Amino acid sequence: MDRLLVLVRHGQSEWNLKNLFTGWTDVGLTEQGIAEARQAGRSLKDLQLEFDVAYTSVLIRAQKTLDLMLEEMGVADLPIERDQALNERDYGDLTGLNKDDARVKWGEEQVHIWRRSFDVAPPGGESLKMTAERVLPYFTAHILPRVIAGERVLVSAHGNSLRALIMHLEGLSGEEIVKRELATGVPIIYRLNEDGSVAEKQDLTA
Repeated sequence: MDRLLVLVRHGQSEWNLKNLFTGWTDVGLTEQGIAEARQAGRSLKDLQLEFDVAYTSVLIRAQKTLDLMLEEMGVADLPIERDQALNERDYGDLTGLNKDDARVKWGEEQVHIWRRSFDVAPPGGESLKMTAERVLPYFTAHILPRVIAGERVLVSAHGNSLRALIMHLEGLSGEEIVKRELATGVPIIYRLNEDGSVAEKQDLTA
């Protein structure tokens, strides 16, 4: 029984390139992001990984990344579940701002706290803790049982929604997970034990 779970952060988006806080804003992939998504699909195909179901957010950058991966893998009919529970962290009043401009407005220390603390939310937005509070119940109810049952699951989502999953899977603290950098378009491959703990991890950034 495989119990395969693969997590992929979407390829570089247009607002990643412009150094803007994106959150729930729907923006497309850059040419680099498209190439990253295609490379992720080729990498999974090279490893001869096959999937029973895929999950993604309701945001187009994650959906497009998934579509490009599946195209490279030659998969046309995989069931796909889309849910806003897997959306990126909502950056509230920071959304759409250049990160350097935000530092000028609020100060470098305050912006750093909003970006890199676990439980401090920007004005009108979500902390990583709040993001995890919507991501993890969805994961526990919908995704994990399918993995435990032996299905092979692919998740295309976002830096912070995936941080929430990685924190849960790897038993990390809030302080540890905020330091974890996730490259765009790079698969992280988990095989789980029957109790949902991690039996094996392969990070293709290595």
